[in-house]
Amino acid sequence: MSVMETDAPYKCYSDDRTACVVSVKGLKETWQRWSNEHQEYQKHNPFSNDQGTMESATAKQQVLQRGQDGYGRPLEGSMTERRGRDAHVHISREVEELCQVIRDIGESGVGANGGSGERMVATVEFKKLFDHYVTISNKLVGILLRARKQGLVSFEGEMLWQGQDDRVPIKLLK
Repeated sequence: MSVMETDAPYKCYSDDRTACVVSVKGLKETWQRWSNEHQEYQKHNPFSNDQGTMESATAKQQVLQRGQDGYGRPLEGSMTERRGRDAHVHISREVEELCQVIRDIGESGVGANGGSGERMVATVEFKKLFDHYVTISNKLVGILLRARKQGLVSFEGEMLWQGQDDRVPIKLLK
């Protein structure tokens, strides 16, 4: 009979000198229970190396092909979906705040914008906006890009760089 097969108790003493009695069999059962729970968890883990054992809804979603409903979207009700919605709400608030700052510090203007038919509301130079909008100046360009994608502002060029593009006008459209 090996040591692992014995059910002999093992005594240990903690800091407060209370004795605890643990059997080798109990330790083995605890370890096996943890191992089984971990294996079950890994079946639902999309980052696990064992892709053949995935049985969760995430695995079903991975079977979706481009163009199918749900492709490229998180599972309904998942934490990922909730975090995405929360991020969208947060960024929308920042875009609204940016538009309000442009409205407040910009010069009002009326008319068409470069023949594109867009009605301009206010204009401000990038440097003035950058200097004034210190609360999120490290994210200003990203929010400007998002606002341009939503059709709220317009400016020339792909990207705005501090120093180089200080004189570029940013036009609030809506």
